[in-house]
Amino acid sequence: MSRTVYYTATTLDGFLADENDSLDWLLKQELDKDGPFNYDEFIAGIGAITMGRTTYDWVLDHEGGKWPYQLPCRVFSHHELRAVDGDVRFVQGDVTDVHEELVKAADGKDVWVVGGGDLAGQFAEAGLLDEIVVSIAPVVLGAGRPLLPRRWDLRLTEVGRNGAFACARYDVVGPLGDSS
Repeated sequence: MSRTVYYTATTLDGFLADENDSLDWLLKQELDKDGPFNYDEFIAGIGAITMGRTTYDWVLDHEGGKWPYQLPCRVFSHHELRAVDGDVRFVQGDVTDVHEELVKAADGKDVWVVGGGDLAGQFAEAGLLDEIVVSIAPVVLGAGRPLLPRRWDLRLTEVGRNGAFACARYDVVGPLGDSS
């Protein structure tokens, strides 16, 4: 059965990117490409991906305009975006409407929510986000794009270290209730 997974990296203070959407802090970190929580093992279990416009633009800009994924992809955007070769479709609206299509396209493998915390939060709010896998870098930005701009209760299921990163896998339990 397909799971929907938010696989990402963050700074110690919980930011995905700085105020200018830069990932320079991430790209200079020590990483063992064959170590725990590595990308190659993760992506082997992925059958479809989804992302927002900012992530889509960042990927294209940093890949010289070439699309690096061979997987079906749905990009959420209210803007017209430059097209690429491959199974990339631009979508709008509620993530619930697109999730079934993503699961079908994944053909028994998992769905990866790439990039932005807001989109991952939308999947979580709809009850569609099953897992968060996060690599925490030894960097503090003080501001930027938050990892997950929502209040969620998670259950830690696995921890590890890969190079400079502390890595953790969490099941998504649900919205964090009011403790008062």
